[in-house]
Amino acid sequence: MTTKKFTGVIPPVVVPLTQDRHLDVASLERNINRMIEAGVDGLFILGSSSEVVFSTDHRREHIIETTVKAVDGRVPVLAGIIDTETERMIEHGKRAEQMGVDALVATCPFYALQGIDEIEWSFRCLHDALGLPIFAYDIPVCVHNKLDTDMLIRLGKDGVLAGVKDSSGDDISFRYLVMGNEEAGHPMSILTGHEVVVDGAYLSGADGSVPGLANVEPYGYVRQWKAAQAGDWETVKKEQDRLARIMRITAVTKGVQGFGAGVGAFKTALQLMGIFETNQMPRPVHSLKGDNVEAIRKVLEENGLL
Repeated sequence: MTTKKFTGVIPPVVVPLTQDRHLDVASLERNINRMIEAGVDGLFILGSSSEVVFSTDHRREHIIETTVKAVDGRVPVLAGIIDTETERMIEHGKRAEQMGVDALVATCPFYALQGIDEIEWSFRCLHDALGLPIFAYDIPVCVHNKLDTDMLIRLGKDGVLAGVKDSSGDDISFRYLVMGNEEAGHPMSILTGHEVVVDGAYLSGADGSVPGLANVEPYGYVRQWKAAQAGDWETVKKEQDRLARIMRITAVTKGVQGFGAGVGAFKTALQLMGIFETNQMPRPVHSLKGDNVEAIRKVLEENGLL
């Protein structure tokens, strides 16, 4: 088990599709290279932004293969092994290891809902079966369980978890997680999945961020991280305010919600910026059109991205 730390800005990669919903390799490579050139510290694939739950096993492997090849060792690649139950996650993890990723990211199982004992056992089973560092992905809105802070700290101390990607939106729990991790000797990298309050997470002691908006504007998140490392909190807040204004692309649309509004807005912005060829979404999610596209265009123009 490597002891490599995963810190800094690690965007969850948005996956572009062609009009007939095949993986758009050229657009994906363009997006990856742009983020790396902006100075990001890693990339997270096969999370929510990478459409993991919409992807067949073949699509998952195609995304991993394309990403690992495009990255070419320049930054660490974290790959989600998210699935309904432990055995399926182990299968995904073994394949991802064979394909050359640097770490694995897993939620708790989410079909047959479990209690804390079963959730903890699932993470321990993943650790026993797999050889790469494992991050716990805390996203209760999707898996209907909030990961227990004491459990996470215990798993970190036992070497089961290398880190946590916290997309719970629970800032109080996040603060206690960071504090508990520090009191335990900092066994884990604690990453926030927020886009709009990353400054607060850094002030709390977070080891980095995993913001989907960094696909659209990676430069601001990189500047913010560097400013936080330098203790320049005025710049950290200034960058955050600007990024929060850009994040309005996910709120100006009408008649859509959830994945279609969030990742759909990222895809639409990337298409308008010439990075993606289309803003196509996986079935059954509809792509943004008409007035919704124009509303996103206006936000980008107002913030100097077009």
